Amino acid sequence: MLTLDKLAIEQGDFRLSADLEIETGASVAVIGPSGAGKSTLLSVIAGFLAPSAGRVLWDSAEITGTAPGERPLSILFQDQNLFPHLTLETNLALGLNPKGKIDRAARAQIEGALARVGLEGLGKRKPGQISGGQQSRAGLARALLRARPMLLLDEPFAALGPALKTEMLALVAEIAREQGTTVLMVSHDPEDARVLCPQTVLVAEGKAHPPQDTTALLADPPPVLREYLGEGARPRD
Repeated sequence: MLTLDKLAIEQGDFRLSADLEIETGASVAVIGPSGAGKSTLLSVIAGFLAPSAGRVLWDSAEITGTAPGERPLSILFQDQNLFPHLTLETNLALGLNPKGKIDRAARAQIEGALARVGLEGLGKRKPGQISGGQQSRAGLARALLRARPMLLLDEPFAALGPALKTEMLALVAEIAREQGTTVLMVSHDPEDARVLCPQTVLVAEGKAHPPQDTTALLADPPPVLREYLGEGARPRD
């Protein structure tokens, strides 16, 4: 279980609080108005930013001061965290070994992960030699290799077309089920939340609210969310 215990985040005039729990294995969307602090919340969970007060716990063990690379999670951003000068194989190797050194067994793991996400035989290519959708798959393959209990998604598929994005969300869901992964996904698109996440954390007006049923929240959103989503806030027929 992920616990944000009386968390307070302060950056200049920005303030955000969070006091909530997310069950192990849950898939939870993080939505709210632009600038509300969705990505900032993930950065604190990942360890890239320190909270002003409160604690971050995983399975009752505090990880507030733990270095990002030692936390029980992987995170994907829009740029997929791929080093452009390295091959896909080496990029994925960094998920297994910070120095990128791999033996025969590790190379077999990497080849298996690439095949799992539809990139079989492309390990020697660099990110610039493959499409944006394939880069998304490579980033997900590295997360698959790391096999951490939490996966944080900060709109990694936002630049993809609708069909490809739907395909990637389905792949995330499939891998999360297989590995029992807890998923937190920042998205500005309510349809992404409907597809992948039964629960949603609303971040608005200085607070990250405890998880709510996604369908119920989007069917009858509070005013601040309705204003942000506009047409997307209307229930589907």
